[in-house]
Amino acid sequence: MARKKRKLPEVNSSSSADIAFLLLIFFLVTTSMDTDKGLARRLPPPVPKEQQKDVEIKHRNILTVLVNANNQLMVAGEIMDIKNLKNKAKEFIQNPYNDTNLPEKVEKDVPFFGKVMCSTKGVISLQNEVNTEYQAYIAVTNELMAAYSELRNELAKEKWGKLYAELAEEQKDAISTIYPMNISEAEPKEYKKK
Repeated sequence: MARKKRKLPEVNSSSSADIAFLLLIFFLVTTSMDTDKGLARRLPPPVPKEQQKDVEIKHRNILTVLVNANNQLMVAGEIMDIKNLKNKAKEFIQNPYNDTNLPEKVEKDVPFFGKVMCSTKGVISLQNEVNTEYQAYIAVTNELMAAYSELRNELAKEKWGKLYAELAEEQKDAISTIYPMNISEAEPKEYKKK
């Protein structure tokens, strides 16, 4: 006698799609994804049209920082290694010896400090060419931000024995008056080779 083949019972797969969907949602909700972080900087509010005017800035009050298409750094017209940029920026911002080639110093009455000679007119003009690599531009920006950060931290430690970030708002404002962050970022330019 011939044997009958038994049929295997079928598994109901109608809910498989639902289970897969629920698992997908579960893993999306419970896992964390890496998020890119940008620069921690706030843009200034736009200036109303009636207040816009051209301001003449003396040459001594501008430090031009250019990153060219070859990712080379030029500071005040001279090629410089990025390692030296922070110290150059600190010297420019601080003008410790009231050098006539560095920003003008003005006497200000600053809370907690009294009358202080500040070089508040100095502006760091950051420029780059169209073909500058993003990493090079960010590295230069980081060095400039580090210069301000170090100067502010040094003054905060000297006065209150704390880092700038640990100070009260009024104390931060006082230090920001002495070392205001004046970085002007120009639109990328395309320089033609001669």
